[in-house]
Formats: sequence, C-alpha cells, structure tokens
Amino acid sequence: MYSGQEKRTTFPLNSHEKYRKSGLTESEANAIRVKIQIAFEEDRIYRNNTISLDDLSEHIQENRYKVSQVINTYFAKNFYSCLNDYRIEEAKYLLVSDPSLSVKAIMYEVGFNSKNSFYCAFKKLTGFSPNGYRTAATLKVPQNEIQMA
Repeated sequence: MYSGQEKRTTFPLNSHEKYRKSGLTESEANAIRVKIQIAFEEDRIYRNNTISLDDLSEHIQENRYKVSQVINTYFAKNFYSCLNDYRIEEAKYLLVSDPSLSVKAIMYEVGFNSKNSFYCAFKKLTGFSPNGYRTAATLKVPQNEIQMA
C-alpha cells in the first residue's frame, strides 16, 4: 500500500504563478490534503478505472481547482501521476503477497485498463517490469535494488 509520503514543494502555497490568485489558505490546503490521502489510502478510490480529478473532487466534496492545486503543490505532481503512484504501490504489494494472481488480474485490480499503460507506469516507478519485480522480490534481491526508480 502506498505510504502517502508526498513530496511537498519547498515553495509557499501561493508562490506558483498559476495559483497566485487562488485564495487557498494553508489550513484549507492541509484539510484538503488529508481528505485526498483518505480517499486514496482508505477508500482506495484509485481502483476505479475511470476516475478523474472531477470524481476525486466530488468524492471529497471539494472544489476541483483547489484539489488540483493541493495535489500539484503538496504532492509535487499532477493528478494522474499521483493516481498512478498509488496504483503501482498496490500492484507491487499484490505481486509479492499473492503470487497466484496474474499480472493482468493485478493490473485490473489496481485500476488500469491498458496493459501498455500499466507496464509503462510500473517500469517508470520501479525500473522493473511487473514480472521482473515479482521475480526480484521472490529471489530476495535487496529492497533498495527492487525499489530503484
């Protein structure tokens, strides 16, 4: 499961030119960040293979633009990169914890629709194909080598 270790930017909340006039306060942004983490970590909303920023915003009952700003600022990535991070973290867990599951089953389980999208996102984040990751984990390759990105 993704640990929610977001990479918060070192810039003040409204320092990005595109957010200069947003009016989002730090306390409001923190509250939205917590709601986003709950939606991903507890509700596992990323498993919905058609999820969009609008769906997440509706799920946490917050303004779409503010949700986008919080993801961009506090997670230092866009919505789809954040979504894929959570999906790949769960896929990594499932690949190791349940060897009886096929890679294709895991791909659908975590919310991907396309084998190509899944493999590209997985390789980008881990440096391995899903099968390569499973093999390396099974062979007890040191964790820092498996986690390379």
